[in-house]
Amino acid sequence: MKNILKKSSVYLGLMATGLMLSTTGCDEAWLEPKPLSFYAPENTFNSASGLWSALVACERNMRHEYTGDGPPILTEHIFTEVAVEGTTDKSGPAQDMNLLITPDANLNSANFNRIGWYWMEGFNGIKYANTVISRIDDPTDYESEEERNHILGTAYFHRALRYYRLTNQFGDVPLILEEMLEPRLDFYSTDREVILRKMKEDLEWAEPWVPSVMDRGQVPKGAIQHLLTKVNLALGEFDDAIASASRLIDGGTHALMTDRFGSTGNDPERNVIWDLHRPENKSLNANTEAILMVMDRLDTDGNSGGMSSMRQAVPFWITNINTPNGNRGTIDQPGIEIDHVSKYGRGIGRLRGTWYHQSMIWDDENDLRHAPGNWMDMTDLVYNNPGIKGNDEYYGQPLQFRNDQGTVLVVDTIRSWFSWPHYKVFIPDPQNIRPSGGHSDWYIFRLAETYLLRAEAHVWKGDLASAAADLNAVRTRAGAAPYAPEEMNIGTILDERARELYYEEPRKTELTRMAYLFAMTGKQAYNGKTYSMGSFSDDNFLYDRIMEFTDYYNKGVFTRHGDTYTYSPYHVLWPVPADAINTNTQGIINQNKGYAGFENNVPPLTTVDGNHPNSEG
Repeated sequence: MKNILKKSSVYLGLMATGLMLSTTGCDEAWLEPKPLSFYAPENTFNSASGLWSALVACERNMRHEYTGDGPPILTEHIFTEVAVEGTTDKSGPAQDMNLLITPDANLNSANFNRIGWYWMEGFNGIKYANTVISRIDDPTDYESEEERNHILGTAYFHRALRYYRLTNQFGDVPLILEEMLEPRLDFYSTDREVILRKMKEDLEWAEPWVPSVMDRGQVPKGAIQHLLTKVNLALGEFDDAIASASRLIDGGTHALMTDRFGSTGNDPERNVIWDLHRPENKSLNANTEAILMVMDRLDTDGNSGGMSSMRQAVPFWITNINTPNGNRGTIDQPGIEIDHVSKYGRGIGRLRGTWYHQSMIWDDENDLRHAPGNWMDMTDLVYNNPGIKGNDEYYGQPLQFRNDQGTVLVVDTIRSWFSWPHYKVFIPDPQNIRPSGGHSDWYIFRLAETYLLRAEAHVWKGDLASAAADLNAVRTRAGAAPYAPEEMNIGTILDERARELYYEEPRKTELTRMAYLFAMTGKQAYNGKTYSMGSFSDDNFLYDRIMEFTDYYNKGVFTRHGDTYTYSPYHVLWPVPADAINTNTQGIINQNKGYAGFENNVPPLTTVDGNHPNSEG
């Protein structure tokens, strides 16, 4: 929000400068205004191609959630039960949540957390979309009404996507529905449900106008339907969620990938799960499971730095692991006899999978997502330090956690010893001799999640047979045995999402959405509890879910640097960054309960017109 205000202020300053020059009383030719750039709004957005170009900014904005060092998607994972922040050699990373997650903390750093990125880039995405929405009738070169409405529907999608995320990360936030041409300091928070209902209205309007088939990286009809399903779920409108998901699943354009395909399709040592997540296979036309992608390649406009997925999600295996004889056992030197770094990447263990994700959810040995070759355990690696060859009989032998005397051989068990989904995070990285994870297209939405969303809607309605059928479509594709209807509950859905969507889904967003639903509906959770909106930040399903499975938070676990892992119920919502609130001097952006500034809140807006009952005009 602060960024938006700064840019608007600059724009107003330029207008003021022009005004002063035009009122000097001179009519000399050199004083006549000349355009500094043909990319001024009135020149850029007066054609359909100009509006499409503006939407490219929305697409790029989506990509950056997954790219670069310490990408924001990690923050979505460490606030849930699937992972924790594994950086253990310094203070600052988001481990002691009670101490470090405050409105005035550093909330946008690869070395801390990326909460502030979601706030800033969420509203940037809204700004880009609103520019197109507000100027939709400026172009005079539309070939048809269909072209105009296609562009508008795409802009509605991008705005709705950002608001879906923001309302399940921060709760009530300002609702901005048009382009801002002058600075504003009078924002008020709008009720979350009001925002989501507006987004539903927009998506329903967009659905018939957006084509089913688009170039990869652009928004197809399936993406509208998928996001609409999420919004319907967030509103507790389960019949509508089932209907929108069914239009996508049964529409004939998309289908789960069950057969081998792509560049790896003939490799007998691999399987369809491996094929599905190869960079070169994701955007193939043959990949009917892909719905919405972000495009990240060496020649992509605006270098992203690559996915860095191996750096983030692979253990820091290159050090801290000794042989039973006390020698350094591992090294990340490329080109040596046992070259682990080229095969698995130079991980630093920033995204440390929990025991829940490594072990508890894997209940079928035939599940391809956890099969050898796709999934890596530390004991699949061997002692590869060439300096001990001939001097230590353990060279070339599998890594050991303890020796025969029971002594732990791993100096840092948090950062350097855990299992990981190799098939998901392995991205060839030709630019680095010690690979971090190179450039790759990435799934934003794919049909496996659509099935799990529809399964969830069936669970909320109590139709467990239909829920099982949808979940099992995903589960059996991976080779696992199907579940019976009586095994279906929200926990089962979350387990399957963890198996299928790790490092893809915004897990904290989805868990908070479910926590809201339990509080809104009063339905009993599988843990036997019921929840209410009146105590949402004090007692909620997200916190109970994490406490049920965590082996870190509030368990007295310390890092090597001495920090402890803590978590509280109010973390169900993130803090609104303090600068967004403090610079909004003529309005009130509400802070979430549990954080400083909550005491200054006022009731949120309950209409979309942006007028607060306590404001003038």
